[in-house]
Amino acid sequence: MRTLRRYLTREIALATGFVLFALLALFAFFDLIAQLDEISSGYQLSTAFAYVALSLPSRTYELMPIAALIGTIYALSKLASNSEFTIMRVSGMSTRRLAATVIRVALVFIALTYLFGELVAPPAERVAQRVKLAAKGGSVEQFRSGVWVRDAVTGPDGHIERWRFVNVKQVRPDATLQSMRVFEFDRDYRLRVIGTAESGRFVVDAKGPAWFLNNVVETRLPVVSPTDSAQSGLRTEIVREPTRRWASELTPDIFSVLLVQPERMAAIDLAQYIRHLSANRQQTDRYEIALWNKVFYPLAILVMMMLALPFAYLHVREGSVSLKIFTGVMIGVTFYMMNKLFAHLGLLNTWPPVVVAALPSLVVLSVALGALYWIERR
Repeated sequence: MRTLRRYLTREIALATGFVLFALLALFAFFDLIAQLDEISSGYQLSTAFAYVALSLPSRTYELMPIAALIGTIYALSKLASNSEFTIMRVSGMSTRRLAATVIRVALVFIALTYLFGELVAPPAERVAQRVKLAAKGGSVEQFRSGVWVRDAVTGPDGHIERWRFVNVKQVRPDATLQSMRVFEFDRDYRLRVIGTAESGRFVVDAKGPAWFLNNVVETRLPVVSPTDSAQSGLRTEIVREPTRRWASELTPDIFSVLLVQPERMAAIDLAQYIRHLSANRQQTDRYEIALWNKVFYPLAILVMMMLALPFAYLHVREGSVSLKIFTGVMIGVTFYMMNKLFAHLGLLNTWPPVVVAALPSLVVLSVALGALYWIERR
């Protein structure tokens, strides 16, 4: 029985690897065609190739459940067509043992996908976006006026003392900031300071992490008390500094979020950004859905491989191998579309993020278990 398990594991692993390679080649070709329309004097063909190559890790993460489904269907269908699966069943390979073998293989794929999605894909995606922006001489701009970020300044007791609304005209690919404006309010949202800076760069020195701003001009507004009638002496103060060390909770990682889609970020970066948004009382639904998708998406590999088990019990006369593979492709595409659809519906209807992320996999798992039950009852 151990020999059969090893043979079955090898066949599934080889088939999944072959399917994954084919899918990556196909999607890389489509991505390259999409990049050809953007080729200009700065963005050359070699840069487009580099961008597509750096995007492959993210594609691998996205396509792994579909590759596992199609690869498992192909491996089991080939064994069934060669009557090898019949010999396995005669040798004592029950449905439970077959499922246990498939689950072992799926757990290995899940672990590799988690590691790949956390350690390889996010850094490669950030580099890909920076390479593209640098080649095109571009920058990140969320609005016509630039990027707007809210930052809370807390005191020693942990309570919020001030609010900062930071406007950055350009975020360079190396995370340096250009043309900054800072509007600082007190706890009651009364404007206190208006500051501008020509540029800024993030540095970690002996005092800790901070931004170093260049050519700072700061306008400090007087504190006006409604109960004080003698306010004629109040004056606006203007401060100019060539450089300034500016401590803030904002980091280059937070600005890097603007370069990478939430679905392609690492879970730890998503969690950090969600905490930042929550601390500043901003909407976090989109990023929470992306975070829970990072938790549940690799587990879809197990669901997909369980869904492939019934195909081993279908005889050749009931459907050729090519028809089974086509069915697997359609199931994989449907699952991919369901993930995207539920993510958008959950965002529009403010559904719980954990439900939005888990529901597609639960639906497919129910279909897989129902199919296995039907096979057992035949």
